[in-house]
Amino acid sequence: LVPLLANLGDPDGAAEAVELGAEGVGLFRTEFLFLSNDEAPSVESQKKSYVDLLAAFPGKKVVVRVLDAGADKPLPFLTDEGEENPALGRRGIRALSFHEDILRDQLTALAQADAETDADLWVMAPMIATIDETEYFMNLATELGLKTTGVMVEVPSAALLADQILKVADFASIGTNDLVQYTMAADRLLGSVAHLQSPWHPAALRLIKAVADGGQVNDKPVGVCGEAAADPLLAVVLVGLGVTTLSMSPSALADVRAELLKHTLQDAQRIAQAALDTGNADGAKSAARAAA
Repeated sequence: LVPLLANLGDPDGAAEAVELGAEGVGLFRTEFLFLSNDEAPSVESQKKSYVDLLAAFPGKKVVVRVLDAGADKPLPFLTDEGEENPALGRRGIRALSFHEDILRDQLTALAQADAETDADLWVMAPMIATIDETEYFMNLATELGLKTTGVMVEVPSAALLADQILKVADFASIGTNDLVQYTMAADRLLGSVAHLQSPWHPAALRLIKAVADGGQVNDKPVGVCGEAAADPLLAVVLVGLGVTTLSMSPSALADVRAELLKHTLQDAQRIAQAALDTGNADGAKSAARAAA
């Protein structure tokens, strides 16, 4: 059975996630530590929050995403004001590498929290688009004492290069919300193009499969932590595409687990292929439903 993990935005949700059946954390968003501040928080204050989180999951996997600022989450001390199209600007790893001191402090705090707790800490970088960015992040994280480091795949270039990126990274986690946005060239915050924002679109499914194939070739795990993982039937498709873990809001765990238990891996692969063989999101969903 594929491990089902929780997406969390702060340590306060950890107890409830465990109660609802989370086998760990597949996406811990660290933005809450930064968003209300005029300057980056200290190593010490960050460490305290990370210790609280990790202590709630002894022996379990906890995947932490380093600060993902930019686009709809501007920060005065990190992102550029007045970018005309910030979703395509200096966000995620691009912003962090430009302000490396902030990234170094965050990785240092995570390494210190890891040393004091028993969780299995994995750390990943957002908005990776190139192999160079992957190597940069991996080298820095290793230098600062982190053991398991990987990348978010939210940009089509990273999906298409996944076999190369996963030679370098320890794991990949697919953020389907942004991956769909960039694949379909449709702003995820813009209602007028919301009809293009479906993770069921075969173009997105093909990219997810490319990442899963890259993981298989390199014997590296590939998870999905976007909202797609919370859709029970789509979760079956994702497993059929080769995804090895699914992470979602804790409230979705029970329904997804129940749906996955109805199908063998062979079933999931057949259902996924039916979805891939279509030309649009509605067709993919209908084909999957018929095959299930």
